[in-house]
Amino acid sequence: MSLGDYNRLLVPILEQDHIQGLVSTSVVLVEYGDYQCPTCGEAHQLIKAIQQQVNDLCFVFRHFPQPQIHPYAQRAAEAAQAAATQGQFWQMHDILFTHQQELGNDYLVEYANNLRLDIPQFLQDISSKVHIAHINQDIESGLQSGVTAAPALFINGIRYSDRWNIEQLMAAIVTARH
Repeated sequence: MSLGDYNRLLVPILEQDHIQGLVSTSVVLVEYGDYQCPTCGEAHQLIKAIQQQVNDLCFVFRHFPQPQIHPYAQRAAEAAQAAATQGQFWQMHDILFTHQQELGNDYLVEYANNLRLDIPQFLQDISSKVHIAHINQDIESGLQSGVTAAPALFINGIRYSDRWNIEQLMAAIVTARH
């Protein structure tokens, strides 16, 4: 493994990934994120703003909870996955980032309720830990690509290492397009 490999996304986009847009577009953005991480919350806002401006963008979110510093991140990721099985991943994803200070179990159930999810199924999914494998696969794929902390962003498979502001991120996306 050369040092350069650590700046590349080594695990390709998979069917099980959470994808907004078409993978065949000119720019594919992959984020490794943690729902409790404040910087990930800022990145979420940035990506949302960019999605408004760039219509041929594909966005992929992979879980990278860091429970050692964010005790609620793992459970939040499980809640997002439980919502995904009911077709509401992106709705739950947005809610979790909007309410980063409120990720305790009661809140998660409230969010599921607001999305009109099947609550018994949602609770069953979380308590039986059926989504841990998916989350661990996401983490593992991040580690393989040199991700050590969230947020980590890859644009067309190359690690983004500039500052997290709209100007620099837009510039990187425009460059990647050509």
